Amino acid sequence: MSDSEMSPGQEERLRVLEMISQGQISVEEGARLIEALERRETPPPKMAPSAPPLPPAGPRWLRVRITDLHSGRTRVNLRLPVSVLEAGLRLGARFGPSLTSEQQARILRAVRAGYSGLILDVRDEEEGEQVEILLE
Repeated sequence: MSDSEMSPGQEERLRVLEMISQGQISVEEGARLIEALERRETPPPKMAPSAPPLPPAGPRWLRVRITDLHSGRTRVNLRLPVSVLEAGLRLGARFGPSLTSEQQARILRAVRAGYSGLILDVRDEEEGEQVEILLE
């Protein structure tokens, strides 16, 4: 390989080796210089160009809100961590109309899909209540 075919980094390493052989620097100093040259030449790691975005964190809270249909007054406004979802569903059913197994499954599917917002709105005209279940 001729001098014109060498990269700048190779030329610098060769100069360091010549300085060692001529006694201008010690072997230890030369090793440190070569290590510094290698660190300078190492490109930073590349990010994958099409890396998928991180999945959304998903909802963290389950809110059960029960409103009196006649007065419009909120009777229950319960906020629970999603981690206690099953207990929250049972608790919500105590305060308002019972949720069917399909409605409970719908809530669980919404949580697993990372959905946020109103997922269930049940009006019980007989009891005069509206039950809203939201994921926040």
